[in-house]
Amino acid sequence: MEMSLLRKALEYKCWADRRTLNAVGALDPVQGGTSLAFARQQLNHMVRVEENFRARLQSKTIPHISTNTEVIPELQELDQRLTTSNEWLAIYAVGLQTIQIHQTLNFTFVDGLRGSMTPAEILFHIVNHGTYHRGAIGHALDLARAKRPADTYTVFIHALEPQRRDA
Repeated sequence: MEMSLLRKALEYKCWADRRTLNAVGALDPVQGGTSLAFARQQLNHMVRVEENFRARLQSKTIPHISTNTEVIPELQELDQRLTTSNEWLAIYAVGLQTIQIHQTLNFTFVDGLRGSMTPAEILFHIVNHGTYHRGAIGHALDLARAKRPADTYTVFIHALEPQRRDA
């Protein structure tokens, strides 16, 4: 995947995450309590995985020994952490040199299995991983009869570049 497309995918992820966080934040905590709890769990998992991969990209020790927790942080904390993660990823991707994107990084997953990926593969995984879990959150929003945001790449790119609708 060329770097400009990967950067655009990270921009899309940030946009889609924001739409999802806003929709989850609009849930009625009583009527949509089950969906809100599920969404928070999914967001917690997403951000913990991202924080671990960010540490790997920086050759640091991962901050989490699991990909979820028994006690789930409040939505405001998850929002802040996911926003921080998206900001870091965007800055990292811009500064990533061509020679670096294909360097293999070796690490251990939280389940103890060894793995190796390039920075480009890690960034792609983070985008893809977020898409998967936002889809699950979308289903929870449907179950709560809440507004589900349109968060596909096609909606994003046409909102970003409306002239494409006229092409």
